[in-house]
Parts: sequence; structure tokens; C-alpha cells
Amino acid sequence: MPARLLGKVYLVGAGPGDPELITLKGKRCLEAADVILFDELANHQLLAFAAADAQLIYVGKKPGKRCADQREIEALLIQHARRGKFVVRLKGGDPFVFGRGGEEALALSRAAIPFEVVPGISSALAVPACAGIPVTHRSCASSFAVVTGHKVGDGEVKWGELARAADTLVILMGMQNLALIMGRLRDSGCEPERPVALVQSGSLSCQDCVFGTVGTITKIAAGWKRTGPVVIIVGEVVKMGQELQRIEETLVEAGLFLSKVTENSKEVRI
Repeated sequence: MPARLLGKVYLVGAGPGDPELITLKGKRCLEAADVILFDELANHQLLAFAAADAQLIYVGKKPGKRCADQREIEALLIQHARRGKFVVRLKGGDPFVFGRGGEEALALSRAAIPFEVVPGISSALAVPACAGIPVTHRSCASSFAVVTGHKVGDGEVKWGELARAADTLVILMGMQNLALIMGRLRDSGCEPERPVALVQSGSLSCQDCVFGTVGTITKIAAGWKRTGPVVIIVGEVVKMGQELQRIEETLVEAGLFLSKVTENSKEVRI
């Protein structure tokens, strides 16, 4: 069979962490791919769906470690597509939610490379949900905002405006700047008693969650062992997560519920 003159790139969202939360279309793309570019932000268990002869290219993005430059990643996508390959760029969460999918889409378009975006479940929605925290709730939250916690000191994020405009804030990639973010919120008029949750390794069996307030969460987090990515949720909806956790713990102790670890071990994995 003659080689394809031009391949195609799929920007695939891997979901928030649990490999079962990838979409069916994302799974089919992995199964059909000739080349897969992946990084630390996507669960590596998903690579089991790849064909035995697929080329797997690791591009890093592990905090504190050297990773491929974004321009280098874009060049690799273009290079393999021009060789007639079916290329998957596997990205954690959703490609267009702080995933640089927009940059890759523009680079591919400018190089006249066919591409398609395969949306994924964003951790901004899935992680709060897995912790029992709805980002909206009829009684207390009719709006929410998703914001990066990376850019705190450069003035790009208007913390005061966000705190006043949105009932719920979902902050991604913000743990290194947690104290600074909470300080900016307080300085902008956010009440110190506003509830805050930190959810680590959301959607995985090792998920962990701690609760506090804008005024207390930094001190609470100082004694918290962190081993995975953390999503920060600020708003009254956090109280629902606290209540659900208390009820669940009571039911587990009474033997009426299985623990999450036991439940996960009994699930059928795709």
C-alpha cells in the first residue's frame, strides 16, 4: 500500500487522570496512531491502547525537569504529519484549557497540516466533581471561573475582579503560589472565611482533599503531603464537598459504604 502523501494530527484530551475518563474517540485515536507525543500531564496507562508498532515520543513537562520546548513539539507534529503519519498529541485534561492546544492548532494550520481537536474532560470540572464539589449550585453559585495560578505577580490575573464576578474560582497550577494567591484575594476584599478546598490527584484512587478558608488554607497546606497535581477551589460550594465527605466517612465507619480504594479495585477498567 502506498504511503499517504500527508498525514493528520489529532490533539487529544486525555481527561483528568483516571484512564477510564478518556473519550471513546480519544481511545480510538490512540489505537490507530502511528506516532504519539505524550507528556507527564496525561496518564501513561493510556499508552496501552497504542498499537505495538506505534512510535511513542516523550516530551516531558514534569515540574523542575527539562522538557521539550513548545516550538520543538510543534515541529515534531508537523514533521511526522508530512511523512504521512497519523499523529496523536496526547494532552492532560482538555487540549484547549491551559493545554497549549491553541498554539499547536495555529502552528499546524499555518503549516497546512490537517488536524482535529478531540476534546477531553477538563480537570477544572472533573476534579471538583470527584471531590463532591459542584462548581455551580442553585442556592449559592450561578457562575464560576477557571484561572491559572502560574501568573500571580505579573498583573495578568485580576484576582479582585474574579473574586467579585464569579461565585466559584477553580485555580489550576497554583500550589506553588498558594500563599500569594490567598493574599491577593484577601487584599481584593475576599472575606477570609470564604471556603477553600485543595484536591490532589483528582479522579485517581489516591485522591486526597483538604479543606480550609482563604485565611487558613496556606497554613493547613504546609503540613499536607503532596505527591500529585492539585486543583484549588474557592467558594461556598466547597461546603457541600465537606458535608458529603463527613457523611461518607460516617457511612464507611458504619460499614454501609465501601471505601473509595475498595470501590476502585472492584471497577472494570477499559
